[in-house]
Amino acid sequence: MEKIIITNQEAGQRLDMFLSNYLKQSRSQVQKLIVAGKVQVGDRVLSKHYALKEGETLVLAQKRVAKRKTKPQALLVQLQVVAETPDYLILNKPAGLIVHPAVGIKTYTLVDWLLANYPEVARVGDDLLRPGIVHRLDKEVSGLIVVARNQNSFDSLKQQFKLRTVSKRYQALVHGVVNKDSDTIEFTIARSPSGKMAARPEHDDGRKSLTEFEVIKKFLHFTLLLVTIKTGRTHQIRVHLAAYNHPVVGDKLYGTKISKVVNIKLGLDRLFLVASKLEFTDLQGQRQQFALDLPNDLQELLTTLK
Repeated sequence: MEKIIITNQEAGQRLDMFLSNYLKQSRSQVQKLIVAGKVQVGDRVLSKHYALKEGETLVLAQKRVAKRKTKPQALLVQLQVVAETPDYLILNKPAGLIVHPAVGIKTYTLVDWLLANYPEVARVGDDLLRPGIVHRLDKEVSGLIVVARNQNSFDSLKQQFKLRTVSKRYQALVHGVVNKDSDTIEFTIARSPSGKMAARPEHDDGRKSLTEFEVIKKFLHFTLLLVTIKTGRTHQIRVHLAAYNHPVVGDKLYGTKISKVVNIKLGLDRLFLVASKLEFTDLQGQRQQFALDLPNDLQELLTTLK
């Protein structure tokens, strides 16, 4: 909890404008705190338009997040910048890198890299721990991710993700030979008692989820798929393909006992899942498309398969 006593010079200012300057956060981030009731005077919950009065004490119900300490070796992490404009960045996130900090996460994240290399992003977005972040990739997944560099771009991209007009396509190698050349998976997804996400029959409780795939190439014991997600649930591709009886190669969480043994034999220490295509509309109304080849280690693995 933090208390702020309003001075004569600060009196009369609008609450959200004052806090934006005081906390070094964007107006959007501050307004989110206010709407959540985390800014009070006495027992009163305030509105963003509230005019400050001299001598009154503002109470912030949550502490500001301390600046994260980065380990020296973490600064050596290199991320490929696929594209850079004044409005957004397109990055190629490597497998093994977490996108943003959260409770219990002490390792270096993509956000740490962003703040070190593009410090202006710190004030973009509506969550101090996720500046500029409008979507995420699992730690073990690599590939394309877009980061907003200003609030207008953040709001636009966030709305596009909400309306599902952003196209995200992945390449995934799965266990087994998939019979159909293309299909749609519509199991709902909910968190199981164990804490993992689980696919459920469509009529059961859970969040509606939609995954489409088409076969790129079939091997003797594996299939390479091009996967498109129409919703963005946690671990959606991994959960859906496992429920479809073709878990993603390298998946230690949702694979079967047999697939996990095969994963060890393959010697792959990551998921064979890559966000390889990304498409959205920029602030000028132009549709932007980006694509990546598979990383070298995954291409090399494919050459060993029959």
